[in-house]
Amino acid sequence: MFDTVKENLARIQEEIAPYKPNIIAVTKYFGLDAIIAAYQAGLRNFGESRAIEAIEKINQLPEEIRNNSNFHFIGHLQTNKVRKVVENFDYIHSIDSLKLAEVVSNVALESGKVQNVLLQLNNANETQKFGFSKEDLYENFLQICSLKGLKIIGLMNMAPLGASIELLEKLFRDVVETRDELEKKYNCEIPEISMGMSQDYVIAARCGATMLRIGRKLFS
Repeated sequence: MFDTVKENLARIQEEIAPYKPNIIAVTKYFGLDAIIAAYQAGLRNFGESRAIEAIEKINQLPEEIRNNSNFHFIGHLQTNKVRKVVENFDYIHSIDSLKLAEVVSNVALESGKVQNVLLQLNNANETQKFGFSKEDLYENFLQICSLKGLKIIGLMNMAPLGASIELLEKLFRDVVETRDELEKKYNCEIPEISMGMSQDYVIAARCGATMLRIGRKLFS
């Protein structure tokens, strides 16, 4: 597994050069051996989308890996899983409503932490996907910023499967432009852009992603 991950990582880094976004190794379909191999290859950011299974894996990892890694929750977050996710993840990429933001903030404060979060932007307006529309994001942004248990560090986007290169570029650049507009309008810093997965990470990197969520292309 280590040789596979090392070779794939080198290929990915070559494909996205000269850009240097953080690569989040998405391990939701892979076991402990995949996380360990990715760690040995130099990666320190790991993404999971199923809370219970992910926490079981995290708890079984060697202490060195747990202590020196960042764990990112990247899937849809149900309110009944918030406490477990807040207690076990460094970042939540999928804040998709004001209600969820409020719940996460309250749980984080009860847990004695400020939770790093990214706001999920559904700028393709796909009805089957979660996330803020651009209008809802602007409407709710100040209220979310006021939540003391949250630190908004970025925007997250999931592009439509099978989209053309032209559409992907349009959507990805729109995410970056939306971030820039929010920073200017509200005098804040939103440093991270989480977009791009195994099928479109090269385009995402070129369009300004600072975090790529890659699973299959890294481990297969």
